[in-house]
Amino acid sequence: MCAKVELETNTPWEHVPLVVSKERERRKLEKRDKMSNAHQEAIKQFLSLMGNVDEQMKATFQNMHHGYPTETLVRFLKARDWNVPKAHKMLIDCLQWRIQNEIDNILAKPIVPIDRYRAVRDSQLVGLSGYSKEGLPVVAIGVGLSTYDKASVNYYVQSHIQMNEYRDRVLLPTATEKYGRHISTCLKVLDMTGLKLSALNQIKILTTISTIDDLNYPEKTQTYYIVNAPYIFSACWKAVKPLLQERTKRKIQVLQGSGKDELLKIMDYSSLPHFCRKEGSGSARRSSNGTGDNCFSLDHAYHQELYSYVKQQATLKETGSPVKEGSVHVEFPEPDPDDTKIALTIESEFHKLADHNGLCNSINGLKVNGK
Repeated sequence: MCAKVELETNTPWEHVPLVVSKERERRKLEKRDKMSNAHQEAIKQFLSLMGNVDEQMKATFQNMHHGYPTETLVRFLKARDWNVPKAHKMLIDCLQWRIQNEIDNILAKPIVPIDRYRAVRDSQLVGLSGYSKEGLPVVAIGVGLSTYDKASVNYYVQSHIQMNEYRDRVLLPTATEKYGRHISTCLKVLDMTGLKLSALNQIKILTTISTIDDLNYPEKTQTYYIVNAPYIFSACWKAVKPLLQERTKRKIQVLQGSGKDELLKIMDYSSLPHFCRKEGSGSARRSSNGTGDNCFSLDHAYHQELYSYVKQQATLKETGSPVKEGSVHVEFPEPDPDDTKIALTIESEFHKLADHNGLCNSINGLKVNGK
């Protein structure tokens, strides 16, 4: 039903569209104000609930918010569509997970020896390529060429959490100070170069990492940019997109080719991931200029700084005994039913593509053999 707009009897007909437009704008502002008031009330309720947690939870919450408690609560409220009881439960579960798994100390637990950490870096392609023009960290991820086959799952999960914690405790506070405003999110550029059907073997570990992020580091990514997407990604994306929440869909942008032109609108060339600098350059594990531009490499400045920081923290905490080898065992949270559905959909699409390729190969074989 259309909203009724009251007009004065002496309103000229040529002015009616303008009057209607102003009325719509007024109602839009009223709705925004009501929403803003509702959000403020939700934040107030959430803050009140958090005042009742024990001292141990307050301590780990302080390690999470770094002086911005309200902004942190807002992230959890957004992740639960501003439902206070659900957001409160989500945050309490997160704090318990941090305490049980000693996440506050994870940056003092280096992966040793260095060769093992290098193996992790060579097979879990993630790095920091720079910062956007607004000061947001630009995280590059080589989705297509990551193999996760050089170490146990626990090492990959440990490394991922350490990068999350380093981002939140070091990178974001530094950017906040530099740019003079609170910066709490990053941009992620996902390179799909090399994505193959064999990636089906990595669904489980990727779902685990994604679940850890969704439940314990919500709303930390402002935008996901997909680049160098092959056909296999396009097929999966078509099936997965309808399953995503609108909030998530709005964050994802699939760019043409390497995405270079679009990305240069929001970051300088020096911050552009190496796989975006040339069309079709891909996630080469060693760039043409050596490892300097390849932010995936352990020899890149970002990973050198991160690893040095972790070793330094370990030295500050050590009690005279050397750092022990072995991964940190973190409890893997149960995936959200929606995430499980998405993972199953991706698996299904991969199987369809595999079956299609198998049929095509069989037909091609028949043609070759039968001329």
